[in-house]
Amino acid sequence: MNSPTPLRFHVPEPASRPGGKPDFSGVSIPKAGSVRRPPVDVLPEEIRDLAYSIIRVLNHEGRAIGPWVPDLSLDELVAGLRHMMTLRTFDARMQMAQRQGKTSFYMQHTGEEAVSCAFRIALGPDDMNFPTYRQAGLLIAHDYPLVDMMCQIYSNEHDPLKGRQLPVMYSSKRHGFFSISGNLATQFVQAVGWAMASAIKRDNRIAAAWIGDGSTAESDFHAALVFASTYKAPVVLNVVNNQWAISTFQGIARGGSGTFAARGLGFGIPALRVDGNDYLATYAVAKWAIERARLNLGPTLIEYVTYRAGAHSTSDDPSAYRPKHESEEWPLGDPVIRLKQHLIAAGAWSEERHKQTEAEILATVIAAQKEAEAFGTLHSGGKPSARDIFEDVYAELPPHLRRQRQQIGV
Repeated sequence: MNSPTPLRFHVPEPASRPGGKPDFSGVSIPKAGSVRRPPVDVLPEEIRDLAYSIIRVLNHEGRAIGPWVPDLSLDELVAGLRHMMTLRTFDARMQMAQRQGKTSFYMQHTGEEAVSCAFRIALGPDDMNFPTYRQAGLLIAHDYPLVDMMCQIYSNEHDPLKGRQLPVMYSSKRHGFFSISGNLATQFVQAVGWAMASAIKRDNRIAAAWIGDGSTAESDFHAALVFASTYKAPVVLNVVNNQWAISTFQGIARGGSGTFAARGLGFGIPALRVDGNDYLATYAVAKWAIERARLNLGPTLIEYVTYRAGAHSTSDDPSAYRPKHESEEWPLGDPVIRLKQHLIAAGAWSEERHKQTEAEILATVIAAQKEAEAFGTLHSGGKPSARDIFEDVYAELPPHLRRQRQQIGV
């Protein structure tokens, strides 16, 4: 009798490592405009192929083509470009502030700006996002004050959250931005629950859940899909696949499913993949899914295929786990440059106007930063009061906390 073949433990590996040549040959990219656009009320089983393709609108010449071209005016696209440019400038200033010791931590959005900025304008003003930590574009595109964002990052005396959250973990009910959770994936199931509650109350507001590719390995992700599918919750389930978690490539969390969008198929949820660096395609797919939710057609899972061009955070060095120039080889390009080229091709923009706008936005962001820093930073200036520790938790303060508050004199 032949001895059995020894078992082998399998660990997925990225296409390239530090020192190697960037390799995106495994990313199959269809031509812009080639992916069909089904009716909003399509049955999930009729669009299984869309979980394995990539919906694109902008071609290499910057022209918008195909069935997914959205009904956005040139003025609206210019506003979208400004949102992305503002987010990128905001990132650069806050990254610098962290290096100067003015805050403890920061996370940039470089290369991913189109995902959140385009999605926000597809939503209604009263819808609720349950974000993770790289969706600040949802706030910027909804006119949340930059000074308030910066004060939260600095945890100063004007911090809207009174020092109770880590930097970049914003929260604004008025702007449809639920408090970010440091425990990854919890927001996914919370969004589904909020959407179910909205339906129970016969409201007209929908929810949007956000998660990164790495966090889809958490159990809360799968629990959210079960509840969303079972109760046809009015929610859009967003997976931002930026190719890398903190230091592991997307294949670790994806497993053998082929794509993250394909995860929705087993739950009977319609699933689509979209070019996350294409502002027009991102908006069009978001609008399609949002309309489904409002028509009581249930959830939609969207995978945004994008790339994290920068470090995971200011605590991370990506050169330790991926080729140094990998971001330059990403085949779907830069979302800011692509929308700029589209507007130039349409006669609504120019290189000169782009440079002027960059200067205007930089001046606006610097002015907001000076105002925020006047209220304090990590190591200087005003801080939230110690009495805030005891507020907004209990309707009636328990005796032991009342005693502690008296002991510290606040």
